[in-house]
Amino acid sequence: MAADPRQAPATPPQDDPARELPQDELAALDAHWRAANYLSVGQIYLMANPLLTEPLRPEHVKPRLLGHWGTSPGLNLVHTHLNRVIRARDLDAVCVWGPGHGGPAVLANSWLEGSYTEVYPDVTRDAAGMALLFRQFSFPGGVPSHVAPQTPGSIHEGGELGYALSHAYGAAFDNPGLLVTCVIGDGEAETGPLAASWHSNKFLDPVNDGAVLPILHLNGYKIANPAVLARLPEAELDALLRGYGHEPLHVTGDDPEAVHRAMAHALDTALDRIAALQDAARTGGATDRPRWPMIVLRTPKGWTGPAEVDGLPVEGTWRAHQVPLSGVREDPEHLRLLEGWLRSYRPEELFDEYGAPRAAVRALLPEGRRRLGANPHANGGLLLRSLPLPPLERHAVPVDKPGSSLHEPTRVLGALLSDVMEATAGRRDFRLVGPDETASNRLEAVYARTGKAWQAETLGTDEHLDRHGRVMEILSEHTCQGWLEGYLLTGRHGLFSCYEAFAHIVDSMVNQHVKWLRTTRGLPWRAPVASLNYLLTSHVWRQDHNGFSHQDPGFVDHVLNKSPEAVRVYLPPDANTLLAVADHVLRSRDYVNVVVAGKQPCFDWLSPEQARAHCARGAGLWEWAGTEDGTRAPDVVLACAGDVPTQEVLAAAQLLRRHLPSLAVRVVNVVDLARLLPAEEHPHGMSDFEYDGLFTTDRPVIFAYHGYPWLIHRLAYRRAGHPHLHVRGYKEIGTTTTPFDMVVGNDMDRYRLVMDVIDRVPGLAVRAAAVRRTMEDARLRHHAWIREHGTDLPEVADWTWDG
Repeated sequence: MAADPRQAPATPPQDDPARELPQDELAALDAHWRAANYLSVGQIYLMANPLLTEPLRPEHVKPRLLGHWGTSPGLNLVHTHLNRVIRARDLDAVCVWGPGHGGPAVLANSWLEGSYTEVYPDVTRDAAGMALLFRQFSFPGGVPSHVAPQTPGSIHEGGELGYALSHAYGAAFDNPGLLVTCVIGDGEAETGPLAASWHSNKFLDPVNDGAVLPILHLNGYKIANPAVLARLPEAELDALLRGYGHEPLHVTGDDPEAVHRAMAHALDTALDRIAALQDAARTGGATDRPRWPMIVLRTPKGWTGPAEVDGLPVEGTWRAHQVPLSGVREDPEHLRLLEGWLRSYRPEELFDEYGAPRAAVRALLPEGRRRLGANPHANGGLLLRSLPLPPLERHAVPVDKPGSSLHEPTRVLGALLSDVMEATAGRRDFRLVGPDETASNRLEAVYARTGKAWQAETLGTDEHLDRHGRVMEILSEHTCQGWLEGYLLTGRHGLFSCYEAFAHIVDSMVNQHVKWLRTTRGLPWRAPVASLNYLLTSHVWRQDHNGFSHQDPGFVDHVLNKSPEAVRVYLPPDANTLLAVADHVLRSRDYVNVVVAGKQPCFDWLSPEQARAHCARGAGLWEWAGTEDGTRAPDVVLACAGDVPTQEVLAAAQLLRRHLPSLAVRVVNVVDLARLLPAEEHPHGMSDFEYDGLFTTDRPVIFAYHGYPWLIHRLAYRRAGHPHLHVRGYKEIGTTTTPFDMVVGNDMDRYRLVMDVIDRVPGLAVRAAAVRRTMEDARLRHHAWIREHGTDLPEVADWTWDG
């Protein structure tokens, strides 16, 4: 019987002759690495004289020195060696560059391979193009110092740390032929999100997914402090990484030739092992969780840079992190050191007289789409296919009369998502992610079509675990979002379902994704990708059982602060509007869509046709709910956004109809919050003409809103009717209580809304004093009732719409 390849030694014998690196390959690796290092230094320092064809003078140096040298030589080493194995093995590969400011290295390598010139034709592969490459780096009107959307081959914004590995796994899911390498900096390795993302290997299916090869790059320091993992003894670090489920291969040193040989050996070993593990699963029937290889690369920070500056050590210390020589234009000694540093790479051997890379530098470069900067997986919109969505009528609930039935909106949506899972079963380009809440959020219908991805141990009590599943659950919102971002950016579709209060955990991640989308809109070579769609449920008004800790609707506020061209927020009031919104957002491109919807039974207000039309408008008049007769302007506008606010507004409208039948009441429902913004501020915004026609300019508007009330004021503050706008919403009053007590505690209940009308419509304060007292009495009865019975008043719990 053949030995199980998963039991093979992690590191083959070092004297294996098949592993010996040929001398010509060693020379080619060294030439390319030196060229990339030269270009990295040039980007940080030079604005003229790119090939050093004359002695370096202060005016050749940028007046403001920005950028990060410390991580660049290590990244150049990785890129150089990836070129070799991609070319030799014809690999379909991308790389996620985790170290925050490794921009000089990745830009240098994309210029050397030609992919940079293909997307930016003015940055030619010659001396003129090199000069432009240098000048634009960290320069006004140029490119950022970190790996960014402008960088060919990137799917990871390098400005924030913690998400590289989860992005890499997201890219590998459902990409069985893809190798995703991921360089993790030792600073990033200290973050919580990165620590959790090591567990992604328990979700990687060796049959249907690609492979992820983590490369932990330890150069010893962060900005000013030592890195934790870099200070661990190798045996302790090895044990940690093995505990995460990896088989580490260690490459350590500062002698270039020895490191080149060791790195080539490690990559060959890792790729052989990956191939064996995949073959064992795909053709040999192996079902045990693989222990995937990884590489630990230890090289000095700022390797090959100045050893000492102003009498202080630099190479191998934290001083190499950014700009090792900071006074080049003023200090002749610094200028001399810089010129010596640049000439140490022997640029005349690397670039011809026209500035083009010589044959030795290009010898191991992949070609065409195999280049890391040109792989279409790193420009995922090129691979994106439309999502096969079912007709909404298949799942819509019948509504003959508003409020005559109830459904759980997210359960209805779950049936639609189940159809999507079935329709994409063969192509595998849709995933549902969430932190252990798919069933809790009433989306469990998807389990009829696919299970939960899981490669670790299973027990007889487990449900819906599936080695090939496309539902992703891990109790780490960071990892969920990282997976989904990597999946979307490589050309697929998905949905992130989360308890509303805990979406805040990814506040910083959504910032970066919005910035990514906003930037790519200005890059014609970047093809649009599927939108990042959030479904926020188990929301603030129905977290009465979990209590105050689970009550926070502020993610919407956070998102609406971001670039208006890239963000959308929807609050569908019932099941059919949720279906219409879901159909829209799942078809959309290049947005962050936030959908807030309840999972508890909710009245059905609109038929499927009405829901489609209402969602298309984004905000509209519900004539059937008000008491306008069309002969005069309304006395008051009752507005609402969100499912619970909608119910409370309709209950208030019903009370007004009963107690003040002569009052002309208009009911307005808002699904798309951005509609409240002026048209010049947001693509979905209303003109003043539209807004004034809907809300009036001079009548009281009582607005019941799902979240913090001040957001509505911020959106509408420029409108003529804003002085007459009064918003009720969540005021940070929460506890474990009854559902209706939540709205009472925050003054958004139906009785309070009627009191607001009486207080704000001229003349009603005197004429309707008795009605107001009746409303106050109802609130008092509510408080007494729940404390005695533990449930809501029967008139509330059994309320129905009788309009």
